[in-house]
Amino acid sequence: MRRWRKWLIIGGLVVVVVGGGIFNWYQKKNAPTEVSIARVELEDVVAKVTANGKIQAEKKVDLAALVMGQVVNLAVREGDPVKTGDFLLQIDKTRATAQEAGSAAALSGSQSQLDSARAALERAQGDFTRADDNHRSGIIPVADLQHAQAALDTARAAYQTAVHQIEQSRAVLNASRDDLSKTTVRSPIDGTVTTLRIKAGEVTVVGTMNNAGTQLMTISDMSTVQAVLMVDETDTPSIALGQKAVLTLDSYPDRRFDGVVTEVGSSPIARDDVELAGLITTSDAINFKVRVKLLDPPPSIRPGFSVTADIITGTRSKVPAIPLAAVVIRDSPRGEKDAIGRLKTEQGVYTVVDGKVGFVLVTTGITGELQVEVTEGLEPGTEVVTGPFKTLRTIKEGDRVKAMSEEQRKKQEAGEAGAS
Repeated sequence: MRRWRKWLIIGGLVVVVVGGGIFNWYQKKNAPTEVSIARVELEDVVAKVTANGKIQAEKKVDLAALVMGQVVNLAVREGDPVKTGDFLLQIDKTRATAQEAGSAAALSGSQSQLDSARAALERAQGDFTRADDNHRSGIIPVADLQHAQAALDTARAAYQTAVHQIEQSRAVLNASRDDLSKTTVRSPIDGTVTTLRIKAGEVTVVGTMNNAGTQLMTISDMSTVQAVLMVDETDTPSIALGQKAVLTLDSYPDRRFDGVVTEVGSSPIARDDVELAGLITTSDAINFKVRVKLLDPPPSIRPGFSVTADIITGTRSKVPAIPLAAVVIRDSPRGEKDAIGRLKTEQGVYTVVDGKVGFVLVTTGITGELQVEVTEGLEPGTEVVTGPFKTLRTIKEGDRVKAMSEEQRKKQEAGEAGAS
């Protein structure tokens, strides 16, 4: 009897433990899933494209050497303000002066040759006239007339040669004077010497087809400046002329500057682009250049300053909006396929009605920083599931859910942010 009672007690305990485990498993299996829930609200949605770039003068001139020679006088320093016509630097003009003098002498010699050719032509013309009269009178034979005609033709050719020689000598003299004038470099615009690449005593070199000439300096008109931005190809189609932008400069961390888009590039940025040097990477990313004019630049702004711009590409006021995290792209549950045999996808959100999940197809509009406009499918006040991300991948229509506590929601958001 004692043994029988012992086994009865043990069996009862086993039944209690196993039954309790099964009951707990059933309770957990059928317990509602904790999710974060948000409501569809009427809000202002602002779509923007963020891009990095550099500040550049809207009007600037890069001065390069046009003649070869030593810089004998450098009159400006980097940062100096200059006016149109101000003297900047002097290149040694000894050689250019000598060439100009030689060209002038050659022109004078050509003028003398022209005078001599003119006199010879006039003499040959007179000889031919007399020979023609004498031939008509029968005084001289036709051979003498032909000789006079040949002399006249020769004199005319010599005169034309002298005329062309004059033109050539005058062209050489003009070129020599032009080279001489280029030894003195003056400012072509009002502005500031923003880059000075030459020093007194250095020798300038004229650029050729394959080799760049000596770069002297850059003069920039900083009264009108622009941000030259590098925009990803996926964002470029949404940018248009006239769109507003808000710019932040690293040099002025506590200020915001208004701007307007003035140019959208039509071809990708080259790897050797000077305006964005230092920002272009060696990756295969395709970027386009966008220019944004600063409407009220500070007086102390400099070319090359780093800038970040938020270009406003669209705004909607008081429209139904939901968090971006709520939008789900899933495979068609009906197994529908497109023309090439790929499984179709559908865009929607998981809604919550009476504690149960449903899936609603939605059409979205512009996308803001954290929210997206809903143009079709949802009404204001509708509850939608916004997370966790893993739950959005696994829940199904009809599943029971409940809203997680605020503390749990913050932990879940912090965890997903850390994982990303």
